[in-house]
Amino acid sequence: MNIIDAMNDDAVFGRHFRTITWDAWRAFLAALFALPMTPEQLAIFQKCTNRNTPSTTPLQEAWLCIGRRGGKSFVLAVIAVFLACFRDWREYLGPGERATIMIVAADRRQSRVIMRYCRGLLKAVPMLARVIESETRESIDLKNNITIEVHTASFRSTRGYSIVAALLDELAFWHGEESTDPDTEVINAIKPSMATIPGAMLLCASSPYARRGALWDAHRKHFAKDGDPVLVWQADTRTMNGSVPQSLIDRHLADDPARAGAEWLALFRTDVEGFVSREVVEACVTPFERERPPLPGIFYRAFADPSGGSSDSFALAVAHVDGERVVLDAVREIRPPFAPTVAVAELVQLLKTYHVSSISGDRYAGEWPVEAFAKHGVRYEAAAKPKSALYIEFLPLLNSGRIDLLDSPRLVAQLVGLERHTARSSREGIDHAVGAHDDVANAVAGAAAIAIDKYSYRSDYQWVSGPDTDVVTDLVPPLPKRRHPNLTDEQLDRISAPVSLRPCS
Repeated sequence: MNIIDAMNDDAVFGRHFRTITWDAWRAFLAALFALPMTPEQLAIFQKCTNRNTPSTTPLQEAWLCIGRRGGKSFVLAVIAVFLACFRDWREYLGPGERATIMIVAADRRQSRVIMRYCRGLLKAVPMLARVIESETRESIDLKNNITIEVHTASFRSTRGYSIVAALLDELAFWHGEESTDPDTEVINAIKPSMATIPGAMLLCASSPYARRGALWDAHRKHFAKDGDPVLVWQADTRTMNGSVPQSLIDRHLADDPARAGAEWLALFRTDVEGFVSREVVEACVTPFERERPPLPGIFYRAFADPSGGSSDSFALAVAHVDGERVVLDAVREIRPPFAPTVAVAELVQLLKTYHVSSISGDRYAGEWPVEAFAKHGVRYEAAAKPKSALYIEFLPLLNSGRIDLLDSPRLVAQLVGLERHTARSSREGIDHAVGAHDDVANAVAGAAAIAIDKYSYRSDYQWVSGPDTDVVTDLVPPLPKRRHPNLTDEQLDRISAPVSLRPCS
């Protein structure tokens, strides 16, 4: 029995595929397993692959760029159950070894969507239900040495298995905390586990997003190429699932054409581009430098990206200027959940280490950071510029290599994950991707921006000639005459040591 026979047989999966809605999926499965096609299925195949002829041998790798509600998760589950129950993989396994059908998504909650389909398909068919040996919330062990289980998108947790099928769901929206390319790294970790098992399948399905990442690379390399052993199937929602009303899609297209084009029409977005390349960021990183100690005579500046403690991190960065370069000295990130008052107290200790008594921060945090830092004697000022403006000013420092970054994988991942949106409004915007974070990146960009302005003193500061209990503890090195309007030429000539500044009364 092949998978199309199983879909048509009421004793197996037939009861779930009685409507015309699934005709396009039958065409896809016929292409994947190299089964005969009807003229109608061949036409669908040519439309969705831009190829003339299907492969004559079963394929082991397929990429599905499908619009939302197209049915891709359910069909992946059907393939998983078919491979688990209708093929015997035991000849490729060692003594005591189990073959794994791995369901991978951004997190375990999303992975369980396909797992629930698998569980339902197995239990709905009496002859398949008898194959179940044991089950947990996240795995199903079958009596034929097959385990179906869920995994998160981690290149570490997906290693060490004998994989007969890997189902990667919505990989265009994976965002790693420590990796800039989680989709590529997961795939590279999975493929060796499939190398010794003939017929093992890698199936990657997602609604498309920006023109980057593993899904875009596969589309660019393999779409519309006859004879290519890697199949790329691109189809809008209604092609794969005609039950979705066209009127619903039309409303979304009217509201936001770019977003709806990706969500429902399976088109890669042209209004979302990467902000900076991984190579540029990594070239600015000082290897193995996690934090730089405070030095005398250096005027440090700090920037914070506060958080209420429930979803986003509370991040703070300290930086200074060395000649024409900006040096990142310290980065702190307090991940949720946490108590905001405790987080502020912890960050204040870092500020004291660098003799910083005044910081800038995200202006969208409201008034509570001002009050929270004031209790510890630190002045908090809301940033005059929005986040996008800080990133735009930060980009030349990266491109020119005039910033020394710390060796922080999370910082690198967040910087590389930033997106440039050109169609949100009349003004360009730079922000993190959907479901991702940029707390650390925002703090670092802000610290660099205010560090650059360290010689541009405002009129509310004055020269202090000697120690004073009210003097701010920030230390300033000798400055060029043209950049210090409060000093005369004679005073500049006599300077031989760092000086202190305090606000004017």
